[in-house]
Parts: sequence; structure tokens; C-alpha cells
Amino acid sequence: MTIRVLLVDDQPLLRVAFSLVLGSQPDMEVAGEAEDGAEAVRLVAEGRVDVVLMDVRMPGMDGIEATSLIVAANPDTKVLILTTFDLDEYAFAGLRAGASGFLLKNAQPDELLAAIRSVAAGDAVVAPRITRRLLDTFASQLPTDGGHRARAEEVVEVLTARERSVLVLLARGLSNAEVAAELNLAEATVKTHVSRILLKLGLRDRVQAVVFAYENRLVLPS
Repeated sequence: MTIRVLLVDDQPLLRVAFSLVLGSQPDMEVAGEAEDGAEAVRLVAEGRVDVVLMDVRMPGMDGIEATSLIVAANPDTKVLILTTFDLDEYAFAGLRAGASGFLLKNAQPDELLAAIRSVAAGDAVVAPRITRRLLDTFASQLPTDGGHRARAEEVVEVLTARERSVLVLLARGLSNAEVAAELNLAEATVKTHVSRILLKLGLRDRVQAVVFAYENRLVLPS
């Protein structure tokens, strides 16, 4: 099935560049373009959109609010946050709003295309090193109240010791392959643990698992 991608950015040149990259792929097509969040919400509601490439800093409705509205109303539509990362605290907020991952705007075309395909297939895009840096940078925004500590204790009881180890390593930015090497497991076994973690915690994907671990202080920024 062709992956229909909506491009959301207030810079026309960037939309053109992304459109050219997507247009070269036989399994992708541009479902439309929007210059702000409100227009993105409207376009997703009007027709099938599989993946939204969402800028965050736009006039009017920003990408965070748009992401939250789109994901809530269209659970089959995935959102990839586009960020320059430089002082971009919105990227973390985007993940919390329901985005399936984030990419740097200067990502290589192959990286962009791979991310779109992964998200369309139901996976999440978490660049390990970027994730670690981002969460460390904005860790001060995460809650530290007793309620969250109690929630963390509940998680400890729900997950097995191995699952807790996997979750902590995910939160530190390791890929499945790196987790497998760290714990001396097969990568397929790690994928099974990740699936069970998501099921037990009621999370959608590994992005939410990373955010969850930090919010509940299961791992602290280095």
C-alpha cells in the first residue's frame, strides 16, 4: 500500500524539498501540504493520511497542539516531529502529545524515508543518541512529586526484573541491538520484552516507554 504523507511546515522551500524526496519513492505519495497546525488537522480529517511530518514552531496552531488533536481523532495516523533540536524543547512535548518519534530537519534523505516507513508500519522512530541528549536537556521539566514515585513503585511490581532492565536501557537511548548486547540476549528476545512492557504499561510504542520511564523517575538523566 502506498504511504500517504502530509507535509506540515511554514517554510515553503522545506515542503518542496521533502516533496521531491518523497516523490522519488514508488511506495510513497504526498497527501497534501499545510503551513500551520490548524490546516494539518483539517487535512487529516478530510482524507486518508498515514504519516504526518510535523514542524513544531509555526504561526497560529503549533505542531504540538496539532499532534495532540490528530492522534486523538485519528489513531491510525502517525506523526513524526521535525525539529532543528537547537533549543527545541517542543520536541519532548511532541512525544508526550502522541508523536511516534522525531527527526532532525537536516536528516539524510535515506534516514527520512526509513523513518516514514517504520512509523507507517507501526514502529516508533527513536534516534538513541538524540533521544538521550534531548531528555537529559529537558529533564528539569519532568515531575518529581510523590505521586509519580508511587507510580514508579507500581511499575516495579508489574514488570519482571528483566523487563525493568530492558526499560531502563531503552530510556537511556539504547537500540534493541544495543540492549541485546548489554544484557547478552538475542535481539528477538529483546523485541519480545519490549512488546510485553508496552502491553503491561498500556503504552503505544517505545517512544512512550522512554517518556514514561523518565516521568516516573525509573531512570535519571546522566
